[in-house]
Amino acid sequence: MSGDVSETIAAWTDSHCHLHDESDTDELLARARQAGVERLILVGTDPSSSARAVELATSVGDGAYATVGLHPHEATLGTAQILELLQSAADSGSIGASGAVVGVGECGLDYYYEHSPRATQREVFTEQIALAKQFGLALVIHTRDAWDDTFEVLRSEGAPDRTVIHCFSGGVEEASACLDLGCYISVSGIVTFKNAGALRDAARFVPDDRILVETDAPYLAPVPHRGQRNEPAWVAVVGEAVAAVRGTPIATFAALTRENTARVFQIPS
Repeated sequence: MSGDVSETIAAWTDSHCHLHDESDTDELLARARQAGVERLILVGTDPSSSARAVELATSVGDGAYATVGLHPHEATLGTAQILELLQSAADSGSIGASGAVVGVGECGLDYYYEHSPRATQREVFTEQIALAKQFGLALVIHTRDAWDDTFEVLRSEGAPDRTVIHCFSGGVEEASACLDLGCYISVSGIVTFKNAGALRDAARFVPDDRILVETDAPYLAPVPHRGQRNEPAWVAVVGEAVAAVRGTPIATFAALTRENTARVFQIPS
């Protein structure tokens, strides 16, 4: 994302957002730049949204990257088209550090809604772990009400070296288990919610080199924007809230999350 940002504004990275279905993308990106957001990871959840994420990342260029994946809600679609998108990106040189596609996901397990059978979710999750390894990409995980099975799958298959637990919603115990598996932990606007004390404890617990921040836009807008459509500009609100919990200066925290995002997705720092 090009554009001048005042030196007084911390430089943020939104490690997880969904903009490809929005009609006012240019305005969203402009507001993000004004808020100091220098980089975005645009996340796919099915073949069509993944393709659009790649297209948008390519058109935006500097500072925008994409992931390709199948959300557990869509697990019954199977991973054939996800493989095709990844192979096409690889064939065109648009994958990894040299291109727009930097991750597989979001994928994982969702036992809260169970829009897909649990067995199918686990099978498709396992296949996407293998795809992340095959293409040398980061893995982005969604897990809801499924910690035990998520950990079981990751232990059984072996978590990729660069794995992110997106929109982390657990406490210290779950964070510790994620860290033991080598995962990075990405914190969303939930951290600003009144009833999120356990998450704030976890956000304080995660070491400096394993924490990321995200919006998950257009979902989960942080306080004081709760109930509105979320947007990448508000990753600064999330980041400032986490920095306060950790007792870290805002600019310092913005810089370390920038470096962590660069490391996990292998993008320029």
